[in-house]
Amino acid sequence: MKISAALPWLLGSVLGLGLIWRGVLEARPPEVCPEGMQQHGARCCGQGQTLEGDRCQGLPTRCAVSQRTSPKGCVPLDERVPLLGGRVEGLPTDWDDTSRRSATQEVLAFDMDRHEVVEAAYQECVASQACAAAPARGEAGRPQTNITATEAATYCAWRGGALPTSAEFTFAAMGRQGRRYPWGDSGAVCRQAAHGLATGPCAEGATGPQLAGSHPSGATPEGILDLAGNVEEWVRSDNGYEARGGSWNDMGVTALRTFNARPTPAEGSSAVLGFRCVYAAAVK
Repeated sequence: MKISAALPWLLGSVLGLGLIWRGVLEARPPEVCPEGMQQHGARCCGQGQTLEGDRCQGLPTRCAVSQRTSPKGCVPLDERVPLLGGRVEGLPTDWDDTSRRSATQEVLAFDMDRHEVVEAAYQECVASQACAAAPARGEAGRPQTNITATEAATYCAWRGGALPTSAEFTFAAMGRQGRRYPWGDSGAVCRQAAHGLATGPCAEGATGPQLAGSHPSGATPEGILDLAGNVEEWVRSDNGYEARGGSWNDMGVTALRTFNARPTPAEGSSAVLGFRCVYAAAVK
């Protein structure tokens, strides 16, 4: 066979293989779960666990780096992260979003929970009769949702802390560098933040958040996790309360940006809204 005669056949074969490979790549689900966990539909469970309904079940043999294995599944480490404080200001660098705030505020040093408050922690407060009962999904390591700002503030006070102010949350997420996302200025991907899990683009079928700490690659430089995605978080603002950070149900990345805020009534609650606490800076 002459080369000139074989050329169309070769080109057609290469094109066909390329289309097949493209189809394989497009059919492959996005990578959502980190090392130490395995993906079951829209959920990240510990290695060795199975998914029953919407819950990870069984004793995990391994979890994400910021979690520990326990008889109740993968649970986040109960840690606080010290932040030295500094200046929070809206930097005019985000050409595609004009909502960035222009006010400048000084934030004093404070400590912040590394993770969102999870069901096991909140239910301890309920058991002590210091906190109001709240619905639980039955997984110790999942963020506590369906809770009002008043209930969240009561829990934080029980722990010796408070809900973050808007400036504190912004500083923790944005840092002195004015990051667009907690991890940096690059756009959100499915392994950096739990978002788009109900109807895409990261998964389909989710009815609630991931286990807290399931996205370590989305941590801030100081190691605070899930400030973007998983659940929105209650913060105190000058005019009441806001929900910050976006959630597992948000399809777009705009909701995940460090300066995005959604004014929310104090007695509102939902399956996408949780919280974490801040504390006076520990004496060194």
